[in-house]
Amino acid sequence: MKNNKNDKQDLGKVILNEITGEDPKSPKKKKSFWKKIEIPFLAIITGLLIGGILIGATSQSVYAGFAVSIWSGFAALGKEIGTAYFSLFTGSLGNPVTIIQALQSGNATDIRFALNPLLESLVKSTPYIFAGLACALAFRAGLFNIGVEGQLFIGAAAATYVGYAIKGLPSYIHMPLAILAGAAAGALWAIVPGLLKAWTGGHEVINCIMMNYIAYRLTTYLLTGPMTRPGGGGMPLSPMIEKSAYIPQFFQSPIRFHLGFFIALAFAVLVWWILFKTTWGLNLRTVGTNPRAAKYAGLNITKTIIVGMAMSGALAGLAGANEILAVNHSMAIGLSSGYGFDSIALALLGNSHPFGVVLAALLFGVLKNGATRMMVVSSIPIDIVTIIQALILIFIAAPAIIRAIFHLRSSKEDTAIVTLSSWGGGK
Repeated sequence: MKNNKNDKQDLGKVILNEITGEDPKSPKKKKSFWKKIEIPFLAIITGLLIGGILIGATSQSVYAGFAVSIWSGFAALGKEIGTAYFSLFTGSLGNPVTIIQALQSGNATDIRFALNPLLESLVKSTPYIFAGLACALAFRAGLFNIGVEGQLFIGAAAATYVGYAIKGLPSYIHMPLAILAGAAAGALWAIVPGLLKAWTGGHEVINCIMMNYIAYRLTTYLLTGPMTRPGGGGMPLSPMIEKSAYIPQFFQSPIRFHLGFFIALAFAVLVWWILFKTTWGLNLRTVGTNPRAAKYAGLNITKTIIVGMAMSGALAGLAGANEILAVNHSMAIGLSSGYGFDSIALALLGNSHPFGVVLAALLFGVLKNGATRMMVVSSIPIDIVTIIQALILIFIAAPAIIRAIFHLRSSKEDTAIVTLSSWGGGK
């Protein structure tokens, strides 16, 4: 039995080597760290530069400056961009002067409040990590799980119900039970398009979109019906969950930093280990890279697709459970601000690698958290941050643009990690 497993693992490695054109016997030249992050880093810088131009183009003071002289115009442009981005990053990472003063004072309360912008960015990043991992894992399996948003909602609904309906349990049982309920609900919701894909060849994108609509309507029904908060005046709100189901926060309100962030990091390590350190993960990546070759090699394509979609859905369900158990403590219709759809961008930006997804999620959390302060301080529309995110995604998806802008050499080794071989509905 052990020999069979080793043979399968060796066969999977041979298939991947044949597909990627790598010779395992030849000396492997590892790309430098800069080469690995070159395109994403330059995409972020380019997105911020174009965002700065948009900030200047929407500022009245810049036009007024150019009306005086060209130098006054450029001075006003620099001031507007500097003020906007300074407020963006101090609103998300904290003001360096305030942090230094707090550290020098030695007052724990002052230090916590000085670091709160950074801690709040980590809070915003947590659901992005779960959702990004869900999409990245599906990409590795050659699947396009565009249903992360719906799976997030269903996972949140399940975690909410377990959180308020079950009473009298200690925290060390109630909280994990609610988390598992969210993961299980997300997995069950994702397994439907997975089964249809594996058994009938039904396109997962279409099926996931339909499941999203069902999830939205189902949660609306639950929040206005069976799960409505008593005495809530008919508002679509669930009852508050029991405190025993809370994911613990490390500090008192208004600092919301919680244990869920480290749970998300632990799942990122777990997904990395499954994908790159287990035979099943190797098989999943082989199926995602070339399902026909994998089928010819004797791998179970049907099982891999179903389990891959279920695992992806479980991670999406964890994103919803995290928002309920750690942040909101009850469910409302406006639970998600597009985490599920942003997860596609995160997976692409992170090159479908769990650690890359974490870094991309941190970037999106920083931008999202700092956008509010940028709007308040500099009167820049919050939509500018969304545009910057979209630009970064465009440059990541089309690296040839970045290479053309910065006159970079195109490397033959640079191949796309995401190979959605299922595009078109075939098995």
